[in-house]
Amino acid sequence: MLYRNLTNQEINQLEIQGCKAENWTNILVDHKFEAGFVENVRFAGQIKIASGVRICNVGLLQNYEIKKGVRIENTLSLSVEGETSFGNGTEIDVLNEGGGRELPLFDTLSSQIAYMLVNYRYDETFITNLKKIINQYTVSKKSQSGVIGEKTFILNSGTIKNVNIGSHAVIEDTLRLEEGTIVSNSEAPVRIGEGIIAKHFIVQSGSTINEGALLTHCFVGQAVSMGKQFSGENSAFFANSEAFHSEACSIFAGPYTVTHHKSTLLIAGMFSFYNAGSGTNQSNHMYKLGPLHQGVLERGAKTGSFSYMLWPSYISAYSAVIGKHYTNFDISEFPFSYVTEEDGRSILTPAMNLFTVGTKRDSAKWPKRDKRTDSVKHDLIHFDLFNPYIVGRIVKGINKLTELYDNTARDKEYIVYKGVHIKRLMLRQAVKFYKIALNIYIGEELIRQIEAYPGVSFEDLKQEITPKNALMCEWYDLSGMFISSKSRESLLNAIRSGEIANIDKINDKIQEIFRNYRKESWEWCVALIELQQGSSFAELGKNDFAKMIENWKNSAVKLNNMILNDAGKEFDESSIISYGMDGCNEAARKDFKVVRGCLDSNSFVIGLKEDSQKIQLKADLLLAGLEF
Repeated sequence: MLYRNLTNQEINQLEIQGCKAENWTNILVDHKFEAGFVENVRFAGQIKIASGVRICNVGLLQNYEIKKGVRIENTLSLSVEGETSFGNGTEIDVLNEGGGRELPLFDTLSSQIAYMLVNYRYDETFITNLKKIINQYTVSKKSQSGVIGEKTFILNSGTIKNVNIGSHAVIEDTLRLEEGTIVSNSEAPVRIGEGIIAKHFIVQSGSTINEGALLTHCFVGQAVSMGKQFSGENSAFFANSEAFHSEACSIFAGPYTVTHHKSTLLIAGMFSFYNAGSGTNQSNHMYKLGPLHQGVLERGAKTGSFSYMLWPSYISAYSAVIGKHYTNFDISEFPFSYVTEEDGRSILTPAMNLFTVGTKRDSAKWPKRDKRTDSVKHDLIHFDLFNPYIVGRIVKGINKLTELYDNTARDKEYIVYKGVHIKRLMLRQAVKFYKIALNIYIGEELIRQIEAYPGVSFEDLKQEITPKNALMCEWYDLSGMFISSKSRESLLNAIRSGEIANIDKINDKIQEIFRNYRKESWEWCVALIELQQGSSFAELGKNDFAKMIENWKNSAVKLNNMILNDAGKEFDESSIISYGMDGCNEAARKDFKVVRGCLDSNSFVIGLKEDSQKIQLKADLLLAGLEF
C-alpha cells in the first residue's frame, strides 16, 4: 500500500479535533484518508493509517500501521517501544516448573513441534537445530513497529504494548496486553474481552479470551476458549482446549484439554483430550530440591472430583483417576483403566474403562467439537479410538498381565506393580477385555481395505492390500497425531542433518507424515495379524479373512452391549433419588421419565443399538461379497 504525508489542511483539522503529534511528518496516510474520523489522539513515532479507519480517544498511538477498516476507540495506549518480536521467541517453563524443558513460542507453533521441543531434550543435535530454526523465524518477526490488521476493533481498553494484531479481531474492555501476537483473520477471528491481562503471549486464530483471565508467559492455540477468572502461567494450550475458573502452572495442554472448575489446579503435567474433575490437584514438590517433578496423562484420561496425584506419575490413555494418591505410579502399559484409592493404596483395574459410556461418547464427540474455522490448521489430530499407538500399548498390556498372572502365587489377593495394586483375579479378565479391542482394531483396518476395492476377486484383493513392508514398530502420540517410529526418525534425521532448515519445511514434512497415517497404520496392522496368525499375510486364505471379520463383528457387538449395560445404570432405581419432590414413589418415576426420558428412547442408546445392527449387516455383506 502506498502512503503519503498529511496535508496542512488535514493537520489543522486533526489539531482542531484534539489530536497531537511529536512530529506530523512521521504520520503517513492512505490517499483516501478521512481526517474527520480521527479525534483526541496523541501520536508518537512512525504511524501509517489506511482508509476507512476510525480512531478516537486514544491516549497514545505509537509506531503502528493501521490497516483498512480498523476502529480504535477509548483506549489508554497502543504502542511499540523499541525493537520487539511480539512474543515470538519467548521461552516458557512448560511441563517442568524447575526448567530444562523451555518451550520457545512462535505464532505458527503446532502441538507436534511443541511436543518434540519439550520432550526430546535427550537428543541434543535435534534440539539445537530445531531451536536454531525457531530463532531464525523469531528474528524475522523483529520490528520497531506493529500492525493492526484490517477490520479489527480495539474498544474501551487499557494498555496495549508491543502487540501485533491480525485482521478482524475484537479487543474490548481489556486491561493490559503486553509483548504478544494475536493471529486473527477473517476465517477465524480472535476475541479478547473484558478484564484480560496477558503478558508475553501468543494467541492463534479463532480463540476467545474473556471475563478476567490472567495469562503470563502462555501460548493459546487455535479455537481455544478461556475466561471466568482463569489464571495461567508458563503454560501452552493447543487446539480446542477450554480453561475457565481454574489455575494452571507449567502445563502442556494438548488438544481438547478441558478445565472448568474453580478449585482445580493443574501443575507440571502433560495432557490431551483431558477433562479435569472439580478440585483436581497435583503435587510436584518433594520439599527437597524444589518443584522439579512432572506427570503425564495420556490422551483421553480423566480425573475425578478432588483427585490428587503425586508427581512423578504416568497415566495411560483413556484411563480415569479417582481419589487421592500419595505414591508415584506408572500405568503406561494399561490403557482404558481405572485407578482408585482404597485404604491409602492406589488400586489399578485394567481395561475396565473400555466399555463405559463416557469413553464411547468422548471418542465420538471430539471430531464434532473441532471449532477451528481457519483453513490452516496447525495442530494435526487423529481421532481414531483404536490405532497402532493404543493397540500397541494393549499388546504390551496383555503380555504383562499374562506374565504377572503366571508368576503370582494363587493365594495372593493383590500384586504390586510400578506403584499400583492389582487384584490377581482381574489379570485374566483384563486380558479378555483387551482382546476385544484387538479384534475390533484388526477388523476395522481389514474392512477399510476391503471396502477400498469393491467387486474384485479375493486373490486380486490380497494382491492390492498386501504391503511390501509390514513392520511391528513402535508408535507414538505427538500430542494429537499418531506417528510410527520410522516416520518419526525420518523427521528427526531431516532436522538433525540440516536437510530441513525452516519452519515451513518442518510443517510440510509433518503434514506428509500425517497424510500417510492410513497406509502406515495398515502396514502395522498386517504385522500384528502375522504375529497373531503365525504366518505371513500373503499366505492367509478366505477362511482367515472370514474369521477376522467374524471376530470383529462379535467383539464390536459385545463391546456395544457392555456399553449399553453401563448406560442402563443411568436409569436404574438409584438414579431416581431426588426426583418426585413432595410426591410418592410413582410420582418420582413419572418425574424422572419426564425429565430424563427412558433407556429405550435415549438417543445415545438408540445410536448404539443401530450401530450393532449396522455392524452385523456389514459383516454379512462383506462375507457374502467376498464369496466366503
